[in-house]
Amino acid sequence: MTVSGMTTEPRRRRVVVINGAGGALGAAISGRLAAEPATDLVLSDVSAASLDATVAALGLPDGTVEAMLADVGDEAQVAAVVARAVERFGHLDVLISNAGALSPNGRIHNLTTEDWERAFRVNVMGAVNGIRAAVAVMRPQRSGSIVLTASVSGLTAWSHAAPYCATKAAVIQLAKVAAVEYARDGIRVNCVCPGTFRSAIHDELPAEALDAIATRHPLGLGAPDDLVGAYSYLASDDARWTTGSALVVDGGYSAP
Repeated sequence: MTVSGMTTEPRRRRVVVINGAGGALGAAISGRLAAEPATDLVLSDVSAASLDATVAALGLPDGTVEAMLADVGDEAQVAAVVARAVERFGHLDVLISNAGALSPNGRIHNLTTEDWERAFRVNVMGAVNGIRAAVAVMRPQRSGSIVLTASVSGLTAWSHAAPYCATKAAVIQLAKVAAVEYARDGIRVNCVCPGTFRSAIHDELPAEALDAIATRHPLGLGAPDDLVGAYSYLASDDARWTTGSALVVDGGYSAP
């Protein structure tokens, strides 16, 4: 295309993979990025019903979104999601690793080895597997942005939630180490640390328990839509000089 005597190349479409796209936050992130210009999505989740609901809510035309089931704790399945993105759209610009698992409520001595192992498999190895798969594509192209979902619990201490806190602290540190390791390859790695936001996991909590959680957040409980701007920023070229950061979006929880 020629404009005023200058030849301009069409803008390359951005390709984004979102793991854990079926939950409330994953669906909100998917909706936000889908609404941004020239963006193609590859979405994954372990739940077929949740993933189908996310895709249906996007209302995108055929050809701009792919969806596939994947367990983030399985390296091969995460690699397959990234491979689908490259096969379908030719490259990968952004990977958002958003899948996570909560721990049973209990003090450390009352939690089982299985409780700990599941938290590490999903929360930590899910992020590790995402990084492994993404950098295999991003290093040769010398560009890319990886965004992990951590938690403000990784920066503070939540009683009766040790596996969740420990694994989210590990995700924060993982983002920092990966940022240093892959900066020379043109890859940025950051994480978002949400506070508590309303989702389906709170449906069975008594009202007084939810109220108690809300009082710990000066701005009150959030919603998934309150968080998506952080992901949009870290995925964008506006964040081209941002790497190794833990962007806290917690309604003031960690301020006192």
